[in-house]
Amino acid sequence: MNIWFATNNRHKKDELAAILGRDLKIPADEGYSFNPEETGQTFYENSLIKARELYKLLGKNEVVIADDSGLCVDGLDGRPGVLSARYGMENGKKLTSLQQNIMLLDELGDNSVRTARFVCSMALLLDNNRFYIVQETLEGEIVEKSQMRGDGGFGYDPIFFVPHLNCTLAQASADEKNALSHRGKAGKLIADLLIKVT
Repeated sequence: MNIWFATNNRHKKDELAAILGRDLKIPADEGYSFNPEETGQTFYENSLIKARELYKLLGKNEVVIADDSGLCVDGLDGRPGVLSARYGMENGKKLTSLQQNIMLLDELGDNSVRTARFVCSMALLLDNNRFYIVQETLEGEIVEKSQMRGDGGFGYDPIFFVPHLNCTLAQASADEKNALSHRGKAGKLIADLLIKVT
């Protein structure tokens, strides 16, 4: 049985495959063009949009997992939130992760409210009318620009400090990250569901 992950991000694919302990396929593996319009106002809505779009694209009964995740910064009134991947995008051109991190730190400036959380909403779609959705978070803080560090992980990991680990998420090992991250916790719930329903 194939399990598909509705993403074009191979970092996410590798991370979730390790969390689930299963092989995953993504659209690019089979040459599918996959670029759903994420019109939802919540992580929950966008995860389901992506799952349903890939299920429709495949045109057959396959198990599909989709996630929508992002960074919510209290000092920025919850931004970038559901726009995390498209943060700072201009004329359809996406910024690099480093550019997004610097932009966020500049926008936050010297704001003393630096608490933040990563949110992951993950959908498990079995068919058009049967799905499960879980949502998890990882609490942390946004570092000062001079404290941005680490070359592990991806995205906003270098600027997200995890007090429990006393380091940024980009400094954590893959095992440490998967054990406590928003995607790790959501993935474990999905793994349990996969055992029960497949």
